Parts: sequence; structure tokens; C-alpha cells
Amino acid sequence: MPLSEQEQRLLDEMERNLYRNDADFVSTVGGRSGKPSYRGIAIGVLVALLGVAGLVLGVILRVPLVGIIGFAVMLAGVMIAISPSKGGSKSAPRDARDIYSAPSRSTGKPSSAGFMDKLNSRWERRQDDGNG
Repeated sequence: MPLSEQEQRLLDEMERNLYRNDADFVSTVGGRSGKPSYRGIAIGVLVALLGVAGLVLGVILRVPLVGIIGFAVMLAGVMIAISPSKGGSKSAPRDARDIYSAPSRSTGKPSSAGFMDKLNSRWERRQDDGNG
């Protein structure tokens, strides 16, 4: 179900405020493309299966070193499978904050405090009321 115009404007404003006010979060999350690397997943699964085989072989032979190496290989395979793709999206801007720094769409009304600003001020009032 698509969002209404009001909901879409609210979502856009929240995104703009997030990118404007929380640069650390944006810098850590913004670098990931979100698309899985199917090649990495396939290689990771194969390496993990090889590690499981090594772990089982170590238990059967009662050689702890083989089991430990098998576990390490299995862990490496899982890490390869879940790691994000290194290619990244080429259409993504270098600094996502530039997109969201533009003023919001005009609605015919004078611009007042943003949605997040209102929420922040309400939160601060609650904190002040609770402490005093």
C-alpha cells in the first residue's frame, strides 16, 4: 500500500533531519550498499561447509587441533557469507547529507520547526520535568 502525500512528506523530513543531525550514524550506515553479494555468499557457504567437515573430522579422530582449525575455517566462511559486497552502489552520492540538506517541499504554509525538532524539544521537556 503506497504512502499518502502527507506520510511521504513526513518520511522525507525525518530522513533529512536524520542526515542533518546524526552524521556519525550516517557515516557508519551509509557506506553499505544493502545488496547481497551472491558470489560471496556461495564462497562463504562452501568454506563454512569445509569447516564443518573439518570440525566433525577432528571430533571423530579425537584430534583437538583439527577440530579447532575446522571451527576457525567454519567461522571464516560465515564471515565471508555475511560480509557486504565490496563493489557498493555506483549511483550513491559521496555524502548522502547533501541530498537531504535541501529545503522541504513547499506546502503553502510558512515553515515551522521540523518534526524531529518538535520531538526533540518534547523529549527535553520530559527529561527536565522528570529531573526537577
